[in-house]
Amino acid sequence: MDPLAPAHPTWVMLLIAAVAVVVLLVLIAKVKLHAFISLVLVSAVTAVAAGVPVADVPAAMLTGFSATLGSVALLVAFGVMLGRLLEVTGGAQVLADTLIGVFGEKRAPLALGVAALIFGFPIFFDAGLVVFLPIIFAVARRFGGSILVYALPTAGSFAAMHAVVPPHPGPVAAATELGGDIGLTLLIGVPVAVLAWIPGAYLVGTRLGARFHPEPVNVFAIDAEDAENEAATPSFATVVLLLALPLVLIGLNTVVTTLQAAGTVSEDATWASALVLIGQTPVALLITVLVAILVLAPGRFPIGRASEILDQALGPICAIILITGAGGMFGGVLRTSGIGEALSTSLSDLGMSLIVQAFLIATLLRVAQGSATVALTTTAGLISAQVAAAGLGSFDIALLVFAIAAGATVLSHVNDSGFWLVSRFFGMDVITTLKTWTILETTLGLSVFVIASALWVVVP
Repeated sequence: MDPLAPAHPTWVMLLIAAVAVVVLLVLIAKVKLHAFISLVLVSAVTAVAAGVPVADVPAAMLTGFSATLGSVALLVAFGVMLGRLLEVTGGAQVLADTLIGVFGEKRAPLALGVAALIFGFPIFFDAGLVVFLPIIFAVARRFGGSILVYALPTAGSFAAMHAVVPPHPGPVAAATELGGDIGLTLLIGVPVAVLAWIPGAYLVGTRLGARFHPEPVNVFAIDAEDAENEAATPSFATVVLLLALPLVLIGLNTVVTTLQAAGTVSEDATWASALVLIGQTPVALLITVLVAILVLAPGRFPIGRASEILDQALGPICAIILITGAGGMFGGVLRTSGIGEALSTSLSDLGMSLIVQAFLIATLLRVAQGSATVALTTTAGLISAQVAAAGLGSFDIALLVFAIAAGATVLSHVNDSGFWLVSRFFGMDVITTLKTWTILETTLGLSVFVIASALWVVVP
């Protein structure tokens, strides 16, 4: 459903959004109403209050819900299947032991974070996070303490790469809208993401994680029958190859799509279409799960028992998927109702430095409607005319993309589907998630903005 024209003045629309968020927090944190029910209820009431025609309210709600489920459900399902297979065969423990052997026990969060930065280059935030879940759980089980010490820096790695570095959709769309160079944005974006991750996600994440001790969902528990096969653990190389397979497939998709857009490869080429298909994230993960079954089953479990193992992984994540979809519903209602448009219109000309303006607009759009990608693309469209008039070079445009990405990262909260993924997977209530994940996303975004602003000032 397309966004509607704002039915009320801008200040009224923003007040409705703010009240909706407060009511949602009260229902979940104080009243203890189930998060899924709370999100659906508040989404419906917000749509009516914001002026969405009553007959269109169901469509407005389902648009965000279905879009989020369409992108998240398959990724989460296939991701936890792969994770379960690695866990029950000892593969996750093998990878964890090897990483710790290289980095040392005290640097376990750093080891996981660095690995996630590498794997996060082509893989989206949610897909990367679910693939890494068994490794996070294995490391936390071995060394004890709060799982958040390991989870937050790792999730922060995927968030940093997803926000800043092409081929992820947000930075690609923003750079394209502003007339920038995708290749240059990528080359600069990688060191910017890594440098921002160190203070913004690793240092902050380890310190925040040590303060909270949630009880995460038991997706990867090992039963007695699985434990009998511990001696037949896969090799480190096998585990790495399985984790790298979706990365390679998705990478091939990106390369072929880029070549097609440049006209180097014909869009009608059969081989190119095949690579694009198998490189779609859900298909790549499906292929990886099938390969994992074939590779890991011999000597460890009969093929026929694979269904039982995978069922054990899917059961605990049903609530996670539904709550995440409902979070997308709430964000979708805020977008459809015209709240984002009302905010955009009022902020299109703030009379300040272009890079600061880009950051502030993206931040306010992020807070208002939740989606980082929407905040990125909308902000880029708003300032594109000013960028063209200023005659900026590709380097400066790349810095603007990073500033927009920074604003689109900060202040993740209840209208962001990623907020609910992190919250549910690691067993955090809403308040704890606000005190950890929201703060980490904010420090990460601010770190990206500080680096981009410094380069904006220093580099002529």
